[in-house]
This record gives sequence, C-alpha cells and structure tokens, in this order.
Amino acid sequence: MEYNFTETERKWQEYWQKNKTFHAVIDHSKPKFYVLDMFPYPSGAGLHVGHPLGYIASDIYARYKMLKGFNVLHPMGYDAYGLPAEQYAIQTGTHPAVTTEKNVARYREQMDKIGFCFDWDREVKTCDPEYYKWTQWTFIQLFQHWYDPEQDKARPITDLVRRFETEDPAWKGYSEKERQDILMNYRLAYLSEAMVNWCPGLGTVLANDEVANGYSVRGGHPVERKMMRQWFLRISAYAQRLLDGLNDIEWSDSLKEIQRNWIGRSEGAEVLFPIKDSSLSLEIFTTRPDTIFGSTFMVLAPEHPWISQITTPDREAEVNEYVNTAINRSERERMAEVKKVTGAFTGAYCVNPLNGQPVPIWVADYVLSGYGTGAIMAVPAHDSRDYEFAKHFGLPIIEVVSGGDISESSYDAKDGILVNSGFLNGMKVKEAISAMIRRIEEMGIGTGKINFRLRDAIFSRQRYWGEPFPVYYKDGIPMMLDESELPLLLPPVDAYLPTETGDPPLARAKNWKTKEGYPLETNTMPGFAGSSGYYLRYMDPRNNQEYFSKEAVEYWQNVDLYIGGDEHATGHLLYARFWNKFLFDMGMTVRQEPFHKLINQGKIQGRSSFVYRVAGTNKFVSFNLKDDYETAPMHVDISLVNNDVLDTEGFRKWRPDLAEAEFILENGKYICGFAIEKMSKSLYNVINPDDLIAEYGADTLRLYEMFLGPLEQSKPWDTNGVEGVFRFIRKFWRLFHDAGTTFCVTDEEPTPEELRVLHKTIKKVQEDIERFSFNTVVSTFMICANELSDLKCSKRAILEPLVILISPYAPHLAEELWQKLGHEPSVSKASFPEFNEKYLVENTFNYPVSFNGKMRFMMTFPLDMPVPEIEKAVLAAPESQKWLQGHAPKKMIVVPKKIVNVVI
Repeated sequence: MEYNFTETERKWQEYWQKNKTFHAVIDHSKPKFYVLDMFPYPSGAGLHVGHPLGYIASDIYARYKMLKGFNVLHPMGYDAYGLPAEQYAIQTGTHPAVTTEKNVARYREQMDKIGFCFDWDREVKTCDPEYYKWTQWTFIQLFQHWYDPEQDKARPITDLVRRFETEDPAWKGYSEKERQDILMNYRLAYLSEAMVNWCPGLGTVLANDEVANGYSVRGGHPVERKMMRQWFLRISAYAQRLLDGLNDIEWSDSLKEIQRNWIGRSEGAEVLFPIKDSSLSLEIFTTRPDTIFGSTFMVLAPEHPWISQITTPDREAEVNEYVNTAINRSERERMAEVKKVTGAFTGAYCVNPLNGQPVPIWVADYVLSGYGTGAIMAVPAHDSRDYEFAKHFGLPIIEVVSGGDISESSYDAKDGILVNSGFLNGMKVKEAISAMIRRIEEMGIGTGKINFRLRDAIFSRQRYWGEPFPVYYKDGIPMMLDESELPLLLPPVDAYLPTETGDPPLARAKNWKTKEGYPLETNTMPGFAGSSGYYLRYMDPRNNQEYFSKEAVEYWQNVDLYIGGDEHATGHLLYARFWNKFLFDMGMTVRQEPFHKLINQGKIQGRSSFVYRVAGTNKFVSFNLKDDYETAPMHVDISLVNNDVLDTEGFRKWRPDLAEAEFILENGKYICGFAIEKMSKSLYNVINPDDLIAEYGADTLRLYEMFLGPLEQSKPWDTNGVEGVFRFIRKFWRLFHDAGTTFCVTDEEPTPEELRVLHKTIKKVQEDIERFSFNTVVSTFMICANELSDLKCSKRAILEPLVILISPYAPHLAEELWQKLGHEPSVSKASFPEFNEKYLVENTFNYPVSFNGKMRFMMTFPLDMPVPEIEKAVLAAPESQKWLQGHAPKKMIVVPKKIVNVVI
C-alpha cells in the first residue's frame, strides 16, 4: 500500500500521548540535556507556518540527543498574560481567562498535529495561580534583598538593617516611614517616581518597544511621557555581572554585542560644576575627563529636576515649552533623531572648576535622564552631537586634543596630544585621563567612576490581566504579604478599564484588601514577570512547596539549548539572566547563566500576491500589462493564486465589492505580482499549517521548513516546493515496500556500495545536526534515498539504521517503519547508528570500458588489481564479445583508477 500519512500520524500522536513517550524524569544513569523554546504567547489567530520553525528545529535536536543516549527535558507552556487578551476583554466583556484558555487549546491542537516531543506533563501557563505564586514569591524575595557591592551579591535586607543599627547612631531615632524610605534606596524591588510611557487610550504604561513614533504599537493610540510612582527591579546592580556572564555562554556575537551596548559600561569621572549665584553644583559624568578644558556649554536632559530652579525668568517660557514637548517623546525616538538639533538656553551658568570660565547651561533632548546624572559637559571639538549643537546655536568650539580639523568636524578619536589644557598640555589622551582624575580627586570636586547605560526595569503595569503584586500598604508604607498567603489571586472586576479617577482596573475589585483591612496594590506585574523564570519552573512544575526542588535544579542545572527570536535581546533575555543571577545569590540556582547556548531562528516570510486595480474602476489588469494603465496594487488572498495565476471566479466571490470585477488578461490568464513580506493576516499571505498537514502530512511540513534554508536566516515561503519533499517521503517509504505495497525487507548481507551509502549518510547527518545545519540534512536524506533506490537495496542492515537517522525529522514515518521492522517500543528509544569510517575507504574502482574511444559499459575491479589481470577480465566479459566479434584487440590501454580503452 502507498503511505497513508493521515492515518499513520494520528496513530503515533495518540501513542505518544497515551504512553507518555517523552515524559522526562531525573535519571542519574544518563547525562541530561535541556532543550527549550521561547515561551509562546497564544494569540487567537493560532500558528501560521512561520511560527513552528524554531519548534521543529528544537524538536529535531531533542530527538537526536535522545538517540545519542541523553536524558532530554523538552517542555512547553504559555506566556498567557498580555495586552491582546485584555483589549479583547475591554471590547467584548469576555474575561481574559476565557479568551486565553481558548487560544491555548488552539495552540495545543496545532502543536500536537506537528508531532513535537514535548513533555506535556510539565506544561505551565503564567496565568495559572500555581505558577504565578512563584513569580509573586520571587518578587517578595527581591523586595527583601539588597545588593552588597563589597560581596558583589544580593543579601537579605535584614543584614543591611543590622549594619545601620550598628554604624548609624541616628537610625534608632528615625520613624518607621523614614527607615523604610531609606531602605527603599537599596531594595532590589523598590517603589520610585519615574518618567514613563503613559498611554491613556490603553490605560497603562508601555515599555519602550511597545511605542513607535509617539503611538502605541498596539492600537495606534497617542503615548505621553508622565511622572508616575512605579515598582522597579534594580537590575542595574547586576550590570557588571551581566556583562561578564556574556563571556561564559554560546550566543551569537551579534546578540552579545546588542546586550553589551544595552548595558553600556563606561569608565570615566563624575565632576561637580558649581552653578553661578547658587549653592547648587551640577554633577556630570564624562568618559573624557581629559577634555574638561574644552567644555564650552552644559546640557541637561529635559527631565532633569533642577531645570525649573536654575532657569532665569526671561528664559522660563521658552524652556518650559521645550521641556513639555521633549518629555512626551520616548528616549528611543530621541536617540534615533541624531540629525535633528533642538534645545533651549536656561539663562544659567556653571563655572568650569579647572579654569574658572563661565559655562552656559542648556536643555536638549539628546541628553537622556537615565544615563549618568542626566547632565553632560559638552565638548564640541571632540563629540559629534555636541559639535552639531554648537554649530547650530553658535557656541564656542575649543580644540583640546590635536589630530583633527575642527573647522570641518569634531575629532572624536581617543588618541592625540592635549593642547589648550593647562597642566595636561603635551600629554597623550590615556595619560591625561588618569592625570585629570587624580587632580579632581585632590581638589575634592569629583572622582573616577564606572558608569552603565543599563537602567532599572519598570515592573508596574496599569492593567488587569497580569500577576497581582503581593503588596499591601500600611499607613502608606508598602509591605509584603506573608508567603503563606500566596498565591494572591487575581480578583473579579466589573470592567477591565481603569477607574473614572484613572486608577488601574484592580481598583474596581470589591474588598481588594488584606484580611486586616489594608489596601492591596492595584498595579499588576508586566508580561516579562512570568517569562523571567519559567525555565526553572519546568524543572519541577508540580511542586507546591517550593519554586523547584534542590534535586531537580542540581540535575537539570540550566538550559543547554535555547531557540527563539533575537527581538528579545534587550528584554526577556536580559531580565531572565538577572532573575537567574538573583536566585543564584540566594543559593537556589546552581548556574549563574540560565541559557548556555542560544540560537536565533530566522523568520519565514510570506509571499504576498497583488492584483492591479485601474484607477477609479472595478477593473483589474494583469501584471505585465499594468504599465499601460494608471493602477494601484492591492493584496489578494494567496489561496486564490496558483503559480501566480489568479482564480478570477474565486476572486469575485472573495468580497462583495468585487462581485462585478472585470479583468484584463494576458494569454487568457490573470497574472499576479508578488513580493516577499512579513507573514501577516492583514497582507493575506498567511499559510495555515493545518491545511498543509491535511494535504501533505506533518512530516512533510517538518522536513520542508528545515529544507527552506539555514535555520538562522530569514527565507520566503513557497508552497510550490512542498510537493518535492512530499515525493521524497513516498520514495523513502517505497525503499521498504515492493512496488510501494508489500512490506519487503530482507536479511541479506549488504554490498560494500550499500554500506558506503549508509555510512556516508550517518556521517553527514550527525555532523550537520551537531552544527545545526538542518537544511543540508534533508538534502542528504534525498541523495541517500536516490542512491539506495538505484541500488535496489531492500536490506535490513541498511534500512533499519536509516529509519533511526530520519526519525528526528520525520518521526511519524519512522515510528511506522520501526514497528514494521519488528521493534518495540518507540524509535525514539533506539540508539543513533555508529559511523564506521572503514566503509568509506575506497578499495574498488568502477572503470568505464571503451572500444575505440567510445564508452560501452562499466566494470568494477579492486584498486590493487594488476593491469594484466584487468585486461584479461575485460576481454573475458560477455559485453566485450559484441565489439570484438571474435577478433583479438590491436591494443589495450589501462589507466589505473581512470579508464580502460580497447583498440580494435
């Protein structure tokens, strides 16, 4: 019988589920291997063919490691909190939990159809109280710890309190509120006022990556900058460790560089510039203290708290207008607009402490409040942005490092000789930096310092659908719930919008108080809260007594292979590393880095199709004729297009407004245009994996997604190529069946050529999987199937190892063949075939035999066979008689390992 993929795939998916084939348990007799996929958010649209790319790759590798004798942990769950479900709830009144559960069920159904080897007994959802109990628990621990720079680790806040009691005589005289305010400056989870991206339309704070050009990415609502009291995580305390840890993990250089830049370590000095006619001194951080003599103006970030204090009355209106405009733009936008020069003069001056010169103080949005002190000394001769600013506003530019031409541009290089710089004159830059730091420390006006660009993470959201904070307020002081009261459940509310007074949705909950009557926190945690430690919970997901057991974490340790998108470089991947390092400090995790090897899969792009509407009509002109008309392109559903030919009748039925559509054809067909774009429902170019599986099977989908190209590169989807992979699967099936119907595998001894094909394949498959070159493995399987078909091989010694080799890619096909070969249990419990190099050593040569220079047939001889013996064997061959016709040859030419030519 021909291969029935529908029946076979259903059979084995049910078998895996019933027998818990991929359930992982601690087994000290085997080495462990932990394979993880990035936590998916279950959207209502379900999976399109682009989503499973990384999952298929991780599944192949997980199955491969099982075959290599590893105890593999390969879990899956859902990042179930988020804005989409909440917005749907606001629009429809449907509780987000209902929407989320429906979406989760849809994702699970689709993933089961693809045949992944997930251990579903370990499934977690961030909205499950059994899960978020431990997110709340971790937040409490963060609140109850501080970062001790002397020990370079987190320590209990009680240790800091004891230090204050011992070293600060005034401590005991402080009120409880005063003490808590002091401790808030140290806690790893703390409350503070901050400038945030406030979106009134969504009623919540948004992260920087949720804002574009002043509007929310979701919904396109206006976003404004606003000071709000928020919970923060003091991730900045771990900046150096986050930087150092990058040296210990196998991530791409580009991803590491993104994180290094985001953390942004700078060495320099903090210096005080006294403000004229004021008791205040402006503190600045600079990486180039050697250039202080060249500072001709100061710049404050628009958020700097002193602007209103120092601005002179005559400058007040202009400065206020500028500040109000600037603070409503995100820092990302401000950093991106390097060419646009804006600013306002405050009317105030500093005094340069090294030369006594007055220095005007400006406000400009190219200075960010979160970096350094939110103030800079501008040295236009040696910084490009300062240079543009000075040129624009006509401010002095003084060269203090030789080597450039400041009449043309700033000289930013960190080499050269100091000039116009007093005691630094004649020094090289590196020497001058050290000398200046010594001088300012001697003068008591500054100190050498290491600074980081990394800012603390805002941890509050004004949403309903998120983890409740385990926080209540007693006399306005934030307090943590006792751990015995966890999880604090998300309460019911009458609506999912903020209150009329602007409070978060949880303020609508009735009796949102502790049993003692203290009000509970009404903000919820952000989306990254639940995804920061999910990989740890997978190790021991049903443990109700602790986050995870010591036995579990000591066995599984950390993730060996993590596959996911690089868009999380400065979000999830950074937060998860911080989360893990904090738990390491607590003695809970056993590795400082959570993800040892990380691979960023590329995206599968859609192949969009276009029709061309003639302006002002309902007439559509074919692609190659469109330049003869005034047309506008329009996306069309790709289900209506086959090899760029439009189904015109289907098009008319697609939308009511197209029912009367007319077409200008070429050669009787309507040819569509195309473009490679992001796969999206709005572009009508989404391919549903369910449809492909129904037509070709899951194994075809798995093989084809890998065959498209290198895992880490983006590549366009082309449904036309699926057919070739489908033909390969049927060809592979026929290796085991006589005429594709009767199972026919013999126990005959394999030939050297058959063994060579097998071991060549084993070698190539193993090498390519190990280096994550999954696409080339598919090619190897195709070559192998062709060669064995040509050899008419049906021998168990060859085909049985081949079933194991292909099982990570086409597990359903492999399971069926494995069973037909008489094996139990699952092929996933088999051992990966051993490669034997001796079968690749060439000891024969297949000679082309020619008569008078024309090749007539082939003969195989041992490589060490003497030439006279080859000649004798050729002449004795039955094929030779046809050409010799009873005559002796005039001459024979034998070129070893090349040809045999008989001259007659």
